[in-house]
Amino acid sequence: MQRARKDTPARKIFFRSALALLAIGFFIRPAATQAFDVASIRPSGAEVKFERDGNTEVSHGTLRMHDVTISTCIRYAYGVAPAQIVGYAKPISEVHYDITAKPDGDTSPEQMKLRMRTLLADRFKLAFHREKKELKVYALTVVKSGSKIHPSVSPDGPPSHQNSDIGFTARSMNMSDFADYLSGVINFPITDHTALPGRYDFAVDFTPYVDTHQNNDDTVRPDPVVVTNAALKGDLGLEISFRKEAVDVLVIDHVEPPTEN
Repeated sequence: MQRARKDTPARKIFFRSALALLAIGFFIRPAATQAFDVASIRPSGAEVKFERDGNTEVSHGTLRMHDVTISTCIRYAYGVAPAQIVGYAKPISEVHYDITAKPDGDTSPEQMKLRMRTLLADRFKLAFHREKKELKVYALTVVKSGSKIHPSVSPDGPPSHQNSDIGFTARSMNMSDFADYLSGVINFPITDHTALPGRYDFAVDFTPYVDTHQNNDDTVRPDPVVVTNAALKGDLGLEISFRKEAVDVLVIDHVEPPTEN
């Protein structure tokens, strides 16, 4: 008989943390300069405490970032992991902000991230260059028994993903974008080595894997890498493994505290 699911503290923490990271999203390719119509940046109040370095959400056409660092903002805008951002001084990297930004009119999630790039340049005076650096990364590969994913029913449609309280669903997504997306789940660089062409539709439910790796202790927070890898193997026939690889990093040339609102 199937065991009834219950919202344990550890499961809630795992899903909340994973979804907060997923809000950072995957790599968005350059486009024309876009800017927010209105943006407020304020130091976070002492009472604001979130796991890791804050929470990011887009709701009703407004971007809200609470208790976030400059690193969070860069990761959101450019779709990179923390290890791929180097060069800024420690003091500014430890300052936390509350940011509310609203564009003029309807804006897609991708356009919202492009506007954040403009905000970083205008308000934080962010300047950087890209370099290749050998880092420890996770490689996304197909398990020996083969993948379980199926070609997209709408391969010419726009790629999309939807997060839920227990997992995510992807539509018309290629494996390179999926690797970038997964980087947000585990907060670490992931590169695609599946050699799977085309676009796919698939879904992942983390719940059974969270339960398995709690070892019957509801107070223990499961390792997101372990749970994610178990879900990839079980649901998709994919896996991630450590290796060293040359990846793009953002080398910060200049950044400063934000200008006044």
